[in-house]
Amino acid sequence: MECVYLPWLFLAQFLMLIITGAAKVPAIIVFGDSSVDAGNNNQISTMLKSNFRPYGRDFFGGKATGRFSNGRIPPDFISEGFGLRPFVPAYLDPMYKISDFAAGVCFASAGTGFDNSTSAVLNVLPVWKEVEYYKDYQKKLKAYVGEEKAKFIISEALYLISMGTNDFLENYYTLPDRQSQYSVDQYQVFLLGLAEKFIKEIYGLGARKMALAGLPPMGCLPLERTTNFFNGNGERCNDGYNTVALHFNQKLSGLVNKLNKELPGIRMVLSNPYNMFVQIIKKPSLFGFDVAAVACCSTGMFEMGYLCDQMNPFTCSDASKYVFWDSFHPTEKTNKILSEYLLKSSLRQFL
Repeated sequence: MECVYLPWLFLAQFLMLIITGAAKVPAIIVFGDSSVDAGNNNQISTMLKSNFRPYGRDFFGGKATGRFSNGRIPPDFISEGFGLRPFVPAYLDPMYKISDFAAGVCFASAGTGFDNSTSAVLNVLPVWKEVEYYKDYQKKLKAYVGEEKAKFIISEALYLISMGTNDFLENYYTLPDRQSQYSVDQYQVFLLGLAEKFIKEIYGLGARKMALAGLPPMGCLPLERTTNFFNGNGERCNDGYNTVALHFNQKLSGLVNKLNKELPGIRMVLSNPYNMFVQIIKKPSLFGFDVAAVACCSTGMFEMGYLCDQMNPFTCSDASKYVFWDSFHPTEKTNKILSEYLLKSSLRQFL
């Protein structure tokens, strides 16, 4: 049976949660890339979309919403974990209005990064544009719920920030410009400065509770294994990329500590999925998976976006047996495991 959710029902649920106090935060607000994009790329001119089958085949109603997975993504599970709706809608999705966004909203754009030149690679929303949409959201929210209630939602909401992987994999390691300007260590410092600027900007707009996501083991993504010809013909992870991810996560941790001391009233954590993700990839059977080296979609080695086609006979029938959905993104089951881990660890202080 198809599961149908109506905007008026979302609003009723939200109001009931506020009245009863069941929700731990009034809203989940999301910035970032494809790891958290709920479908904003559907509404912009880019090749990086996922609003077609088999994407979304395990989402509510089997709908391909623009999420880069077979089902839900981390913000959806985190929203549910905080007593809110079981998904966070995309701000640019014409199906939703400010009444839907009052309990959570996603501004993320697949393919973006802290570096504006990263968003230019596939013509997606740069992070500054995500902030502009957030400002627009604030105006609409104030008009909808009133100044005081809007201020409460904005200051008490949990902000999820997840980007950085594309800065390395789609920009630095793929294109010559940044490599000619920076060593990989220098580029990390450059990105760290951009991350700090972004955080201070949304802090200046009222954000106080923030979870900054660390990088995943990006050398273990199926695409990176496929291109890792010099290390076991793709059978092993790219250890060099994973080392960069670890080093950058350490720098992000330092940034979180710094800003918690500098910015009055801020409560910020590093939500770092790296170690848990490595455990899942190295010992998939412990988590109920059969396959970790390749993805469910088609051959499971290089398909993402339009290359992940429902007409391809090689796409797996049961995504729950796979750690990865396409060559870049986890399955819904992996997203759920990682989200539950974060809810029990770094996000616990907000519950």
